[in-house]
Formats: sequence, structure tokens, C-alpha cells
Amino acid sequence: MTLVEKYLQIRKYSEQICEPLQTEDYVVQPIVDVSPPKWHLGHTTWFYETFILKPLSVNYQVYNDEYNFVFNSYYETVGNRVIRTDRGNLSRPSVNEIYQYRAYVDEAMVKFLAATLTDEVKELLILGFNHEQQHQELLLTDIKYILGNNPLFPTYSKNQKEVLTVSKIEPGFIRILEGIYEIGYYGAGFSFDNELNRHKVYLHDFSISKTLVSNAEFIEFIRAGGYENFNFWHAEGWDWVKSNNISAPMYWHLIDGKWFNYTLAGLLPIDLTAPLSHISYYEAYALASWKGMRLPTEFEWEIAAEHFNWGERWEWTESAYLPYPGFSKAPGAIGEYNGKFMVNQKVLRGASIATPKNHSRITYRNFFHPHLRWQYTGIRLVK
Repeated sequence: MTLVEKYLQIRKYSEQICEPLQTEDYVVQPIVDVSPPKWHLGHTTWFYETFILKPLSVNYQVYNDEYNFVFNSYYETVGNRVIRTDRGNLSRPSVNEIYQYRAYVDEAMVKFLAATLTDEVKELLILGFNHEQQHQELLLTDIKYILGNNPLFPTYSKNQKEVLTVSKIEPGFIRILEGIYEIGYYGAGFSFDNELNRHKVYLHDFSISKTLVSNAEFIEFIRAGGYENFNFWHAEGWDWVKSNNISAPMYWHLIDGKWFNYTLAGLLPIDLTAPLSHISYYEAYALASWKGMRLPTEFEWEIAAEHFNWGERWEWTESAYLPYPGFSKAPGAIGEYNGKFMVNQKVLRGASIATPKNHSRITYRNFFHPHLRWQYTGIRLVK
């Protein structure tokens, strides 16, 4: 596949994600962490315009100078921006105008990519591909939050599955022997800077579950009073439970004594055999504590991952999001991509059913604050 074909394929998929939406759905921002779908469509377009077309395409005319303020996310180097909490207050530019913006930039990008590109430009372009793929997952999870917090529980798509169709795996644990192991990305393909440098770590013996924690297992935790017993929680997690009246995972609803959960296919009875989803690190820790086990470190997960199936849920780890030895940030705005977020966050490993194809690998490091749970997050236990 050529770079032009790859570019157009990725750009098309972002718009396909939005096809089931009504115009009103594009504008909503229920909480700070959820961005309006139209903002994602504009921001991913702005990325190509700002970092490729403006500096590198001769005679390129910026579509609208004011869009830099609207669609800049967190790049201090690039200038001022709309405060994140205010993205949902923008009725303009309209949805149609944003699609026109995408078409304008796409036309310019196709012409630009027809020329001979340097290796440096190719690397920047591939970063742009991966950036938009990250936003495709955020698009889907943000859309789910928008619809899932509507009292009508509107369906996104009856055909949208939230569980992979795989052969049944017998429960059990995989033992990993103590030793010195190598961690981090290696090879000639793409990786984010936070996956580098490859380095050695020492691991003690541990055993890791072949399977993710299921909905049925978490219901046992609820019935056992898991949300009512401080002994299973970090102090900060217990404060979060009490302050926010948390009594179940996100999207769960107890109706006439039966558990339901909102899915992209609508409000459905909970599938007891499906892997648990939409839980915080606090809840993951508490469930593990209740079972007398723990969460894996990100290093344990990476070494063991070749021995089990992964990719349905982003799996919370016990590791803080920190730089690897020898980590260095690129100069300029691109250097703001990962490094400045390496504080007060937990690493998640794997991928989820919302992760675009060909956008996952064993060394991929996702990261979120411990209270967040609108992503497809799950639990794998270690003992």
C-alpha cells in the first residue's frame, strides 16, 4: 500500500466512525475528558495542515487562520487554544464546515504526497497516521459516552460488537520464571517515543492469568460488598468511591434486580462471560485485592503477553507512567506528544475492541489517570 492509499484509508475510517451520528451528536461534550466528535475530525486535520502542509508544502494556503486556535489540543509551541472544557461550547465551525476543511486538506495532502519525500517527512507522515488512529479510538469511546449518558440510551449501531469472537480459553495461570528480560520496542517499524529505549529489567517469579476478569467475577465482587469495604481500596480510591457514589462499573445499571449495561448496540443485559470493561485503576486494584492477588507491572505484562490472547481491553498495570532509560523528546512541538504527560498516570497495556487495525503491539504504552474509565479498560490478575 502506498503512502497516499494509507493516508486516504485512515482518513476515510474516521468519517466512517461518524456515519451513524445525527448532526447534534457531533457537538456534545458531557465531561472534560470527552471531546465532541466534530472536534476530533477537525483536530486530526489540523495536525496534517500544521505539521506537514504549512512548513513543507510550497504555496499551500491555510484553510482558515482561526482554526489553529480551535483545533490545537495541547501544543504550547504552536500557540494559544480553546480550553479543553470549552470544546463543546463551539457551535461553529459547523459540522459541514469541518467536513469541507477535511476535504480541502486531503486534496492538498494527496498532491503533496505525489512528490518525492525525504525519510524525515515520511516519519512525520507516519506519526500523523498513528495520531489519527489514536483519535479514532477516542472518537468511538467519546461517542459511546455521549450516547450512553443520554437517558434514551440511543443505539450507535446494532452491529457494533464489544467482545471479540475467539475460541474459548480455559482459565488458569501462566508461570514466568525470574530473570533479566529486555523491555521496549525494537525493529524497523513505527513506535512512539515512550516505547524507547529498549532496556533490561529484572523480574521475580510470577504467574499471570490466561484470561481477563469477566463480568460475572466482578458481580461477585459487588455482591460481596466490594464497594462498601475500605480494606480493598487505596485511600485515594476509597475517597473517589465515596465522593462520586460509585457502586458499579461505568455504563452498568441495576434494573428490577438485573444488571444491564449500555453498549454501542444499545442497553443490553450484561453478558456474564464477557470481559469486564470501563473500570478505573482504583476498581481494578480493589478487585485484585479482594481476590488476594494483584495487577501486573507493565514489564511483567510485556514479557508474558506472547503467552496469552490480548487486544479486547486495555489492561491496567501497577506501573506508573515514567520515561524509559535514555528517553529523549524530539525538538519542537512534536516533542510535546508524550513526554510532558509522564506524571500521575498509570500505564495500560494491550489494545481494545475500539483500537484500529494495525495499531497495536506488545510494546505499546497507553496511559490514563487512575480514576478514568470511559475507555475499554479491563483487568488481568497476577499472583
